[in-house]
Amino acid sequence: MADVKTATARPSSNPRAAGKPKNSNNFWINLVVVLACIAVGWCIRIFVLGNPDNFNDPTVKHQPKNFLGNMYMGGYIVPFLIAMFLVMLSFVIERGVTISKAKGKINGGEFVRKVQYHLANKNVDAALAECDKQSGSVGNVMKAGLLRYKEMIHDTELTTDQKIISIHNEIEEATALELPMLEKNLVFLSTITSAATLLGLLGTVVGMISAFSAMSDAGAPDAGALAAGISEALYNTALGIGTSFFAMLAYNYYTTMIDGVNYSIDESGFTLTQSFAASYK
Repeated sequence: MADVKTATARPSSNPRAAGKPKNSNNFWINLVVVLACIAVGWCIRIFVLGNPDNFNDPTVKHQPKNFLGNMYMGGYIVPFLIAMFLVMLSFVIERGVTISKAKGKINGGEFVRKVQYHLANKNVDAALAECDKQSGSVGNVMKAGLLRYKEMIHDTELTTDQKIISIHNEIEEATALELPMLEKNLVFLSTITSAATLLGLLGTVVGMISAFSAMSDAGAPDAGALAAGISEALYNTALGIGTSFFAMLAYNYYTTMIDGVNYSIDESGFTLTQSFAASYK
């Protein structure tokens, strides 16, 4: 038991493991993005949707004459729906760039096969060079494991099993540093998937309440005014459902990509430990 503990307590060869990920900066950046999107949403409602050219009565703005004017009449929920769409779009772009970089320049399966070939020939330096070429999350994890792998080859104090445990622990540590980067900010997309639809329905309900209330105050049923009011209210639902739809597609697409990266990382860890067990018994 004492020997195993010694093996797992060795200092990490991964320079990224020296410090913890800084999440505080990420929180403030995300907050600024959300607040900026809300501000832009209000600006769009006031200056674009509320442009006098979109209304037959430019001063009162009660008779829209085009699509933009109808969206303006959707009420004060509209700018928040626009903001939610912009937030979704921002994180779709951000996650797309980040996950594409994490996938690396070489396919995970092909990369692992190249590393297996070099390890079978006991050429660790060539395997490390492949990691630099891959330059993704799989390459980062594999490189951390290979550095410990190389160190264990020349270690004369530990048994083979203890060396394998040390390599495995190094891979797990490197994986724990990579995965949060891949999954970061996906919570925004998953939340928007549900919240956008609900916010759109809220805007529709509020709009319909206003429409029926206006008819009640008028004292005489006006089917045309009621239809116009309901139509304007439904713009909220359309915008909310549309935002939710694209957020759901993006979330599912990115989680599938991350699953592929995770599989390649698991495969790389298995490759290292099995290769060491076979080559350095």
